[in-house]
Amino acid sequence: MPGVLPEGEPVPRDGSLPATARRAVGARGFGVYVHVPFCASRCGYCDFNTYTASELGGGASRETYADSVLAELALAARVLGDSPPQRVDTVFVGGGTPTLLPADDLARILDGIDRVWGLAADAEVTTEANPESVTPESLKTLRAAGYTRISLGMQSAAPGVLAVLDRRHSAGRATAAALEARDAGFEHVNLDLIYGTPGETADDFAASLAQVVDAGVDHVSAYALIVEDGTRLAARMRRGELPYPSDDVAADRYLAAEAALGAAGFSWYEVSNWARSATAACRHNLLYWTGADWWGLGPGAHSHVGGVRWWNVKHPSAYAARLAEGASPALAREVLSADEQHMEDVMLRVRLASGLPLDVLDEPGRAGAERARDAGLLDAGAYARGLVVLTLRGRLLADAVVRDLLP
Repeated sequence: MPGVLPEGEPVPRDGSLPATARRAVGARGFGVYVHVPFCASRCGYCDFNTYTASELGGGASRETYADSVLAELALAARVLGDSPPQRVDTVFVGGGTPTLLPADDLARILDGIDRVWGLAADAEVTTEANPESVTPESLKTLRAAGYTRISLGMQSAAPGVLAVLDRRHSAGRATAAALEARDAGFEHVNLDLIYGTPGETADDFAASLAQVVDAGVDHVSAYALIVEDGTRLAARMRRGELPYPSDDVAADRYLAAEAALGAAGFSWYEVSNWARSATAACRHNLLYWTGADWWGLGPGAHSHVGGVRWWNVKHPSAYAARLAEGASPALAREVLSADEQHMEDVMLRVRLASGLPLDVLDEPGRAGAERARDAGLLDAGAYARGLVVLTLRGRLLADAVVRDLLP
């Protein structure tokens, strides 16, 4: 999760939610996010809520982490009480590096979720992984436990780019791990790419895309490098050791990704995500983007139920201590107003290939959509059918389109 948590109102010690939030839990889908905050080393660009062994301090450890997560899960079951979701549609274990935990612990957490709320028969169950943190044996254990999808952090196939990003795996390890996941029986495999890293050439990125395609994965996520304050990469740029990323280069890389992935049979379904088929799209992320409910387990994890959003304390030691006392690990929360929910709905759904219905926009928003259509940023055919759908040029300017729809 991101490094900086917002302010908010206090959360009751028992984590209880307003009755209005519990009236229709899961009506638009229900997911569970599990944050695993451990990393073997810190990547230079990362500001997520992660900790190396030397940063953990006392009161938290990998060995006891699964027990802490299961304790929060028990608290969640009490909070939702007589209004639980009918089923869990998706589970996403992220980090950090979830696969630094023993595969048996990840299996135990998934079993706990199933016992508390019940996994849907077709539940999507994802774990993130660093390529060097999995083996054929651990992948087989995860698949046997019920994990159906794996997302591997490749970032680049160029050794020089990996070095700038402080990635530890070799250039070919990510695609090898993807093939091992397929051999282990994973139904869906994603590779993550980062583009626009200082020193990356067009040929470097083309080689990364070619490796992704050759790996036979059915999902690709590609993100422009963002330089976050407080990271090692940001410090190097402030000192002049590395140039800052170029927006023009990032646009060129995005167009290259669209061309290469489109030629290989992938289609975009969200601005930064491509899938070989509708069934390969990440259903958990779609829950986020369409305003569904989810419970976030783990330090720094965010949750959303019935228009109430809250976030847990960040440090694993504080997280474990609160649960040991029988208290909620939630640090603060906010109750989203109707206007705030509308704003987030527009911001997120505009990024989807499925589009945003025009009729959810107010009059100024519809005028903005008309301007965006006339400027070639929205698909004219979809617009005629009452949908706001970005064109390729519109995807490059998605933030500007959103601003025009929310005047």
